[in-house]
Amino acid sequence: MTTIRDAAQKVMQTAIGLAPERWLPGGTPDPLIGRHGAIGSSVPRVDGPRKVRGEAPFAAEIPAGNMTYAALVFSTIARGHIATLDTDAAQTAPGVVLVMTYRNAPRMAPPAVFLSDPRAAGASSLPVMQDDAIHWNGEPVAVILAETQEQADHAATLVHVTYTRETASTSFEHAATHAHRPDNVLGEPAVIEIGNAEAALAEAAHKIDRTYHTPRYSHAAIEPHAATVWWEADGRLVVHDATQMLNGTRWTLAGIFGLKEEQVRILSPFVGGGFGGKALWNHQILAIAASRLSGRPVRIALSREGVFRVSGGRTTTRQRVALGARADGTLSALIHTGTAAMTAYNNCPEQFSFPARHLYAAGSFKLEQKVADIDMVANTFMRAPGESVGTFALESAIDELAADMGLDPIDLRRRIEPVKDPTSGHSFSARHLLDAYARGAERFGWSARSPTPRARREGEWLVGMGVATATYPYYRMPGGTARITLTRAGHACVAMASHEMGMGTATVQVQATADRLGLPIDHVTFAYGDTALPPGTIAGGSSQTASIAATVTAASEKLVSALLKLVGNDSPLAGLRAGDVEARDGGLGHRTIPDRFESYVSILSRANREEVSAEAEAPMPLEVQKYAMHSYGAQFCEVRVSTVTGETRVSRFLGSFDTGRILNPRTAASQFRGGIIMGLGLALTEETLFDERTGRIINASLAEYHMPVHLDVPEIDVIWTDSPDPRAPLGAHGIGEIGITGVGAAVANAIYNATGRRIRDLPITLDKLL
Repeated sequence: MTTIRDAAQKVMQTAIGLAPERWLPGGTPDPLIGRHGAIGSSVPRVDGPRKVRGEAPFAAEIPAGNMTYAALVFSTIARGHIATLDTDAAQTAPGVVLVMTYRNAPRMAPPAVFLSDPRAAGASSLPVMQDDAIHWNGEPVAVILAETQEQADHAATLVHVTYTRETASTSFEHAATHAHRPDNVLGEPAVIEIGNAEAALAEAAHKIDRTYHTPRYSHAAIEPHAATVWWEADGRLVVHDATQMLNGTRWTLAGIFGLKEEQVRILSPFVGGGFGGKALWNHQILAIAASRLSGRPVRIALSREGVFRVSGGRTTTRQRVALGARADGTLSALIHTGTAAMTAYNNCPEQFSFPARHLYAAGSFKLEQKVADIDMVANTFMRAPGESVGTFALESAIDELAADMGLDPIDLRRRIEPVKDPTSGHSFSARHLLDAYARGAERFGWSARSPTPRARREGEWLVGMGVATATYPYYRMPGGTARITLTRAGHACVAMASHEMGMGTATVQVQATADRLGLPIDHVTFAYGDTALPPGTIAGGSSQTASIAATVTAASEKLVSALLKLVGNDSPLAGLRAGDVEARDGGLGHRTIPDRFESYVSILSRANREEVSAEAEAPMPLEVQKYAMHSYGAQFCEVRVSTVTGETRVSRFLGSFDTGRILNPRTAASQFRGGIIMGLGLALTEETLFDERTGRIINASLAEYHMPVHLDVPEIDVIWTDSPDPRAPLGAHGIGEIGITGVGAAVANAIYNATGRRIRDLPITLDKLL
């Protein structure tokens, strides 16, 4: 199986000799890194007013003439075949337009599963409604189209199905006994061994050897998965989708339906929460197939139950962390191994061992991941996949070792701070983790923490503090193209088929482009969310900011060259090359001779042009070939645990982050806080309950899947080092996922400090503390 990283590396190896010098590892930093202007300002989201006014169209709000509405019927067994399928009552129900089952569904190719090809977006490689086979409890067995949603929902209850059951793999404990090592884990080796860690552990002066469990978690974004689709008269397909993978969805759907890629248009200008779950699932494919059969547009909006049944989330893990330490607190052995549940039809192994590969120095390492195949809805990426649950195990174990050695947990981390990446040997591009710890400890008041558990009590409440490291890798995806159009009026529009899911992508790119071209912010717009635009990269892996910024930089350089070709002999810029000028004050000027300047308005007016455009691809992300590039943070938590009920309340939380340059403090703080809140849910309330007898998710609603609410969340303080990474575009790292990492361990460690009880099985519910 080819991974995105594999494909990117092949292209990069070919391109190394052709890449511009500035993007070679160790090359010239981005010139905007040290410049203050729009970048670094707290600019409100440019999409905010439309959302507040209700003018932002989401996927289930797109109008279309002669619309039909879809409802799904879900299987009730985990594995087997359909024995009987009675749809007569549904077909004659009021308003019903179509009942589609495997008997009449169009023939479709299986989806190309994500990571099987750099362009693939399928959540699973299973064929969709092509035969009578059942692969998980919740798989759609019928699609109803009706004139109204209520009619479709009613007709779905009239479909009667019986099954021939087959033995299903639904027990994680049983499947784990047959766990296997994958070929790779997202392009990295499934096993890394340096030295003999087991022997070093046995001989260590201090050691801990623990097992940690994390449950399943489900995506429950404010906007349920939805799509509005139709076929044009010329055979073209139009899909308004809630997706994080515009271009991948386009390519994958073209393959499923036997189309050319240019025959498919995907639009997704607004997404009401993604977090990794808004990929290509069965519901979009089924809606498109039903639209082809009926000849009418189809709107499908999954119910809350449907989101749990059809789209997957984070999978369960069992992790072993063993640490061996010398008398001085340095590590002689670091072992992090374990198993994650998965299906045989997807490729999301929940890379929990990744933090242990890069965080701490040790004399020896043993890092291994296995997967256990289970018959369930395909699991998928969920905010900081791997790192969110991997840091729970690793950072809990670090806290346990510190307690065993009588060391302050921050002091222990100082002793095991590496000089270079511990497993790759690469130099760090930028690492200021200890600075983040120092700043966070001072602001949080860490010195007031008692190292003795149960030492602080206020009435019935035991009070404790905990800390943990946050980490997430820097990614810049290969590919992507940006087009910049500059008008005679001095307005610029950047166009790219990228995504805005509320995290501030459009806002930050407007800021960066304004500084790049020397324009006011209100003279720049960013067009996105439509595959009719130049192709962009996915919104995943906290990669969009750096990926788009690099592409916009390349396009802006081409734009400057195009402008210089338009200047006349009487222009102050005559004879200058792109390297001689810089953009400022709404025009171009010589870098060292201030008088040699001409405005964009003047340049285009002289040339009698209304506008000029330039389009470019980003250079390959060569920086990741030489440097270890990660974001970091220190998560500080204070909890109160009731001695009467076992209830846990998080009373204070501080995140201190080292994520390169902060491009927009307002949107950054929102992302950090949002990740932390999601981490509190991971730690204390959220769990997808899976009935191993039937393979059914049994809490498929927001009434029973308990996400944090306002009363569960304290005021969250966030600070950052704001130290630019000289090897990254704009000096910035993505920040969408770093906030959730380390939170689970910080909460667990605070609970230990409060109660003396070490909980290694998430979520930490009150029954585990009584």
